[in-house]
Amino acid sequence: MAKGLDPEYLQQLKNKNDLVEVVSSYVPLERKGGNWWGRCPFHHEKTPSFTVNAEGQFYHCFGCGVSGDVITFIREIESVDFIDAVKILAERAKMPLPEANFDTEKTAEQKRKRDEILKILRSTAHFYLDNLNSGRADAHIQYILDRKISAPIVRKFGLGASLDFGSLPQYLQDQGFRRDDVLDSGAVAESEKNHRLVDAQGGRLIFPVINAFGDVIAFGGRVLGKTDFAKYKNTRETLVFNKSKNLYNINQVKKLKKTAGLKDIIIVEGYMDTIALFQAGFHNVVASMGTALTKDQARLAKRYADNAYISYDGDFAGQKGAIRGLEILRDEQINVRVVPLPEGLDPDDVIKRRGAEGYRECLEAAMPLIDFKMEVARRQYDLSKTEDRRNYIADALKVIGEADSESVKEDLLKRLRDETGMTFESLKRDLENTPTAPRSVALQPEPVLREDGADRLVKARRFVLAAVLFGAKYTKNFDISSVRFDNPVHNTIAEYIKVRQKNGETVRASALFDLFDESTAELSEILDLSLGDSLQGVEGARYFDDCLRTIERAHIEDELRRLSALCDAETDLEKKKEITRQILHLTVQMKNF
Repeated sequence: MAKGLDPEYLQQLKNKNDLVEVVSSYVPLERKGGNWWGRCPFHHEKTPSFTVNAEGQFYHCFGCGVSGDVITFIREIESVDFIDAVKILAERAKMPLPEANFDTEKTAEQKRKRDEILKILRSTAHFYLDNLNSGRADAHIQYILDRKISAPIVRKFGLGASLDFGSLPQYLQDQGFRRDDVLDSGAVAESEKNHRLVDAQGGRLIFPVINAFGDVIAFGGRVLGKTDFAKYKNTRETLVFNKSKNLYNINQVKKLKKTAGLKDIIIVEGYMDTIALFQAGFHNVVASMGTALTKDQARLAKRYADNAYISYDGDFAGQKGAIRGLEILRDEQINVRVVPLPEGLDPDDVIKRRGAEGYRECLEAAMPLIDFKMEVARRQYDLSKTEDRRNYIADALKVIGEADSESVKEDLLKRLRDETGMTFESLKRDLENTPTAPRSVALQPEPVLREDGADRLVKARRFVLAAVLFGAKYTKNFDISSVRFDNPVHNTIAEYIKVRQKNGETVRASALFDLFDESTAELSEILDLSLGDSLQGVEGARYFDDCLRTIERAHIEDELRRLSALCDAETDLEKKKEITRQILHLTVQMKNF
């Protein structure tokens, strides 16, 4: 829906953001026939089933069913709300963003709240920065010196200091911010004992978290001394911050891509690893902020690079934990590798002990997912023991079975042979007998006239609507008002077409995403009919006529049932005769279908 923005502005925005060009910046597309095809960015698939209709300016996946226009695409791929999607597209098209005429008080309040929270967080970041430079943050400065963070890097990342628990809440209130907004920002918490406001990061070294748009959206804080509390603490989830959907330092990675281009991205766990690598010259680094890598974070990384390195701690548990992150990245069509670090060291340690060149050597030794899985399996067993060796072989064969190519399987079997002393032939036979985990298979586009369980009437109505929507030649002078629909979605689409036809305007399928939620199942069924040439040509025209007859016949059958029931209940003889004549007339009509 238009979310209160001028419909003319939104149409101009869509006109200036060609969907094929926008989607191509995220997903490789190939032209086939009248459409563009690629692998769906919203579900894992090997065979492309995601299509972009250049003429209609909408996309649709025949695998998972997602669909939408250019605003919907940006909203989903960037994990942002409607207004932020409009902002992204406006910036891309170099269009000014108009003031929104918001639909409801609730929407207006939400926008006010969001804007106010961002102001509070920006003010808080400046407050922390001033504290660090105030001459009263000796412990914070000493920690920075101990970690050998240079002054330019401190400024680049906006590091700050919280000196106590009370001064930030007082500062924000003195700035005129409302108590409820200050609490909702996450920068401040409410004491359970006396309900006083306290600095949520009280006493810590502060790491501002900045999103890709340059907004401060949260803070991370590190304690400076020994404590029973966790060393690092993040801002709680708020209206503007969800840790699982953001990456630390993504703002500077975005700038790097714009200024110098970007081939790959390094993903680490925490703030200090990010800063240490950045200071050593690895500016393409982001952090998952201590959380297990999520699908949303993988999508965010995908926007900036097609290749990613996961560089977690060098302890075995930390490296093993990288597997899930690798699989999530792989599922988002990112080429992923894991960086092996010396046992017990994290990226920051490697930089301190071996310098930038030492870490670069670790990057060069990065392994693909399947090789890393083999390594993880091997390290669980003592191969000098017969039982452990046999267990390792069983686990390794399951991993090898996941390989996409026979050459990779052969290479890994040779490695397993060398590690265990078994013959290549015996291992290959065992591999052929080893059950593999079922792999996800992309749904293939099906013929438009498939028997999918829907009754003939519903399919006929879908086809008629699709034929008009997608401009089949035989519908040029067709009046949609002559067709009866009983499904609410069908009625809405038909009404949209009717209004456009009456005004002599072009019917655009992309306009449907202003009328429906893009997840509407019935809309997806109609969009499925845009596949290939099923709507076109002599066969399409013939089927269209068949559909019209099916719809009309169904209407007559309904009317006959209604009249028959009315006739049975009627006691007046003359009225009964009149109803009977109507039934006979309709019965004659039925013979034409």
